[in-house]
Amino acid sequence: MQMISTSAAAENAAFFAAITNAERRALHSYFDQHVVADEEAGYITIDEGDYGALPMTIIDRIVHSVPGGLIDEF
Repeated sequence: MQMISTSAAAENAAFFAAITNAERRALHSYFDQHVVADEEAGYITIDEGDYGALPMTIIDRIVHSVPGGLIDEF
């Protein structure tokens, strides 16, 4: 049996919460949603449209991306 420490379980929960948040936000956005590893907050979700061209400091910390769900080609 494998034991997961409390801190590892909390980090795992934060990761999956950020993915859930990104998936929910992507449904109503034209822009990709990215889960970014953050030293202080654990994992955060950012909307690519809020930042324009993402700097390399953020791109290097992206651990998961969800494509935007809205299409503006009409």
